[in-house]
Amino acid sequence: MPKVSIIIRCLNEGKFIGRLFEGILHQTHKDVEVIVVDSGSSDNTLVIAEKYATKIIHIKPEEFSFGFALNKGCEVATGEFLLLASAHVYPVFDTWIKKMLSHFEDLNVALVYGKQIGNELTKYSEHRIFAKWFPNNSDLNQTHPFCNNASCMVRKELWDKHKYDESITGLEDMDWAKKIMTKNYKVVYDSTAPIVHVHEETYKRILNRYKREAIAHKHIFPDQTFSFIDFIKLTITNIISDYYHSVYDKKFFRNIVDIPLFRIMQFYGTYAGYRYSGNVSWRLKRRFYYPNKLNRENKIESQNNHSKKIQYQ
Repeated sequence: MPKVSIIIRCLNEGKFIGRLFEGILHQTHKDVEVIVVDSGSSDNTLVIAEKYATKIIHIKPEEFSFGFALNKGCEVATGEFLLLASAHVYPVFDTWIKKMLSHFEDLNVALVYGKQIGNELTKYSEHRIFAKWFPNNSDLNQTHPFCNNASCMVRKELWDKHKYDESITGLEDMDWAKKIMTKNYKVVYDSTAPIVHVHEETYKRILNRYKREAIAHKHIFPDQTFSFIDFIKLTITNIISDYYHSVYDKKFFRNIVDIPLFRIMQFYGTYAGYRYSGNVSWRLKRRFYYPNKLNRENKIESQNNHSKKIQYQ
């Protein structure tokens, strides 16, 4: 069986990354190496990672982009296949790797990605998004480039020729898939290789996530648009749909506030991303990639300014 290199990007993922490591240890496919690409964790992420047989790559926060972090991990990988995984996911079954790897018996397959589901921490609307984007039926020859690097496997030899775009603010997975499909390679979706994807975000971070992805989407698909009318229409229709399904699922009252807040942040973030023009500044990148750190810095700066003001009064 071929060797698989698992690339995990992380920043302060101590709460979840241990469960991913345990899921990897219990896989039926054993010939794996694990590579962690860390961009400045200050919690116990690296302490946990060091307990496992992992390679740890350190990158500076100011260097980070999703594509850059992946490329740094893939550079040191020795496996024939690269399994890309977010640090806040974990496999549902012990055949996760085996299922994804099986599709590469077809030499025209370049990329395989698996099903994603949420858990008890996942907001209701995001459960609905997972159900829409990752259906129960597999697609062994997609006609569109959608995929997701939270759980995705690619051929190393193809990555060697086509690196991830390090300049875009997200969706480097779709960008890579779009380019590789123009060379007549296949993209496969396998619903039988599910992972749990935990998004534990504030509403501000949800807005930032969709904004940076919209900026990237506009770059990858320059002919597509997203207007203010689209924002209004999609927000209203998705809130109504979520409310309808939450009643059916008997989860209406516990999500009566979360549903509209999530959908407003989702689609306003998308609208703001499409409106954005020009270069993405380092400060904006920090807001996208390091919101907690930026909030702490702003708080410290505010406290320092307040102290100086008191001293000179």
